Amino acid sequence: MVFEHLYLVIVSCVLVVVIGVPMGIFTYFHPRWGKVLLTAVDLIQTIPVLAIMGLLMAAFGANSVTTIIAMVLYLLLPIVRNTNTGLNSVSPVLKETADAMGMNRFQRLFEVEFPLAFPFILTGIRIAVVTAVGVAVFGTFVGGGGLGSILYRGIRIQNFELIMKGTVTLMLMSVFFDYLLGFIEKRQGGSYEKMEE
Repeated sequence: MVFEHLYLVIVSCVLVVVIGVPMGIFTYFHPRWGKVLLTAVDLIQTIPVLAIMGLLMAAFGANSVTTIIAMVLYLLLPIVRNTNTGLNSVSPVLKETADAMGMNRFQRLFEVEFPLAFPFILTGIRIAVVTAVGVAVFGTFVGGGGLGSILYRGIRIQNFELIMKGTVTLMLMSVFFDYLLGFIEKRQGGSYEKMEE
């Protein structure tokens, strides 16, 4: 069940990064449409994730696919918003310098703006990954498996030991991912400062 849970977390987080970062870049390039997109992503996260899973189950059935799609939708906000914030926070002087060097829009994005915005993006990814560990618990209600089944069984039969095992495992998983991504974030933070200098 631990591996099932890790599978849900890893697959959903890879997908949300692949989808969320380009969406964040789009909101940066197209501010008017970006506001609409950011509002939509905001609204999705106001819906309880279990409700999203329930709605998707009608289309995709009770399985891990339903859980993963629901998690991706729910986890988009921190990545899209942090990508947008990071790109907008790059110094206008650096952007003007890149333009003066003859860089086109995409060269400036990938060679100047994106590297400088990466610490912000990484923070969004960190939030999404840690959130995913907890959100994946609800997958058990739509046939997604994972550690949620241990907690649900423990609550149903009032087995405190079973509940504690599931809770401690989730906590350790969250701490591991948080520490790992925090370590990478600190290293990137140092690189960010050097680039600005």
